[in-house]
Amino acid sequence: MKYYSTNGNAPIADLQKAVVKGLAEDRGLYMPEEIYTLPKAFVNDMPGMKFQDIAYNVAQNFFGDDVDGDALQDIVYDTLSFDCPVVKVTENIYALELFHGPTLAFKDVGARFMARLLGYFLRMGSRGETATNGTVNVLVATSGDTGSAVANGFLGVEGIHVYVLYPKGKVSPIQECQFTTLGKNITAIEVDGVFDDCQALVKSAFMDEELNKHMKLTSANSINVARFLPQAFYYFNAYARMKALGLADELVMCVPSGNFGNICSALFGHEMGLPIKRFIAANNANDVFYNYLQTGKYEPKASVQTLANAMDVGDPSNFARILNLYSKNNALTPEATHHRITNLISGATYSDEQIKETMRQCYSETGYILDPHGACGFRALQENLKPGEVGVFCETAHPAKFKEKVDDILGIDIEIPARLRAFMEGEKQSVELSKDFADFKAYLMNQ
Repeated sequence: MKYYSTNGNAPIADLQKAVVKGLAEDRGLYMPEEIYTLPKAFVNDMPGMKFQDIAYNVAQNFFGDDVDGDALQDIVYDTLSFDCPVVKVTENIYALELFHGPTLAFKDVGARFMARLLGYFLRMGSRGETATNGTVNVLVATSGDTGSAVANGFLGVEGIHVYVLYPKGKVSPIQECQFTTLGKNITAIEVDGVFDDCQALVKSAFMDEELNKHMKLTSANSINVARFLPQAFYYFNAYARMKALGLADELVMCVPSGNFGNICSALFGHEMGLPIKRFIAANNANDVFYNYLQTGKYEPKASVQTLANAMDVGDPSNFARILNLYSKNNALTPEATHHRITNLISGATYSDEQIKETMRQCYSETGYILDPHGACGFRALQENLKPGEVGVFCETAHPAKFKEKVDDILGIDIEIPARLRAFMEGEKQSVELSKDFADFKAYLMNQ
């Protein structure tokens, strides 16, 4: 498989380059030249298959030309050492629980898969030779769960050092301790700014010639194809579980969205033949994509801090991929592209007060505990499902990761899982930096 840049001004790359580089030379995001349709027989057979087997078939569709079959199977099976169940919440709304991995957040799958795939390329190329020499430095910006998933996915991986950039005071205490207490090959960088500042620092680093001569850089944000594509596994599995219940004919998937890597992977799955009827992108007060759906104009703006902090993104990177996917690589007019997108995707946006109200209502009526991000997805389905439709929303993180907020809103004392308690016992180790690229570059040049 070959990969091109969404900006259209970079050389075509193979998978190894796309993964190791992360971002194309023209600052664009890599896109696969083709999206192969999966056989209908496979889609029909999925309800009787295990999650790992479903995921391996999907992974072969994405990566089978570039990774040895046995190695790819090992990567997938090692990545998915846990399940992502579908849980009934109301008569026609189900939660897809994506928080049963090591850091209790949906990003575990993409981060673990990328760590193992990058390790494969570091060890061996497609013809058996060493693929790359020297330490690869992974830069990752996080608004919450990405940092912990990537840090833990790459922890102890030989030949890789991870730098996690996060906005000071704008992630939950439990999220913060999941990547600031690890040490070893993980360095946490506390940026005096917002998530968009962290993301801008990462992108600027990739484009700095002097810095790239000094050290090998890649990204583990969803801008990396190895991070976002494996998240498509979730949606094939969700469809299979709902099909087994006889509830997949009018299936609507709702995805709480920040940087749009998760819903982007779902849309790639749809292009591969996954028969989901339509999608809803649920936003918090950061409503850039919602506004695009209403107006056809994409107008990024500074992010605002909300209860659902992992979605506090004012210029989502993966919008470029969605636009490219539905414009047929810019072959269609902006109006035609917007029409294709809005035919398949609708949006919703909620204030902090609406999020709190939804969490209380859901808990009171069903006993199900939503985290603030899942609350956006649940409410969007409540308000937007049509007669005969069944909705599945992504519950993207365990509510205990936001214990202070959840306890306060619901008046409960949610139990902290043992895995989270272990992180909380560690000592914080972080490097404080300004949001100026010159400071960040100077720091990296001294490493």
